[in-house]
Amino acid sequence: MSANDANFMLFPNINDCSYVSCYCEENVWKLCEQVKKTHPSELPKCYAVFVSNERRTVPLWRQKAGRGDEKLVIWDYHVFFMHNPSPNRCLVFDLDTTLPFPTYFHKYVTETFRSDYALTPEHHRFFRVIPAEKYLAEFSSDRRHMRRPDGSWIKPPPSYSPIQTAASTHSLDDFICMKPGRGPGAVYDLLHFVQQFYKPPDRNIGTKTQN
Repeated sequence: MSANDANFMLFPNINDCSYVSCYCEENVWKLCEQVKKTHPSELPKCYAVFVSNERRTVPLWRQKAGRGDEKLVIWDYHVFFMHNPSPNRCLVFDLDTTLPFPTYFHKYVTETFRSDYALTPEHHRFFRVIPAEKYLAEFSSDRRHMRRPDGSWIKPPPSYSPIQTAASTHSLDDFICMKPGRGPGAVYDLLHFVQQFYKPPDRNIGTKTQN
């Protein structure tokens, strides 16, 4: 079965994916790693996507950790995985959503982020999109952000060793930051993020807002 097959899925079973609550950046790194091992030809079509803003207050709906019927939660940041095998086909794999795994891009964005128009500017979401290969090569975390001042864990960490690179033991902040000129990949506001990855057959629009 090839990626051109409508039934092709990078991750046939969500239960086979590495998952630790509150470590979304590592969960997505593990998804990238899994693709590199099992479907390496698809890796160039895959992305890690960080969602945050300057104040690190981003509302997301349809999240398992959310409250109420709409499952709304406000995170400091969130990370999900995207597979974009063709211009008109983009799938989102989010291990923390109540939506299906995967969900088509437009449905995921519509239900998870809705619109910025009803939100105050400090809650507007920005998206850092990083090619999976670059994410595997450059992301690192010593998990310091999950420790209390006394050194105890806010949430239990994954059982595997922290993700490190030869150049860094902790680059997480560069990925969460949405300022131009810092961090890998490209940063978009919500409108341009949608325009970049949602392209019906009769449309071909979208430019990134920052590098």
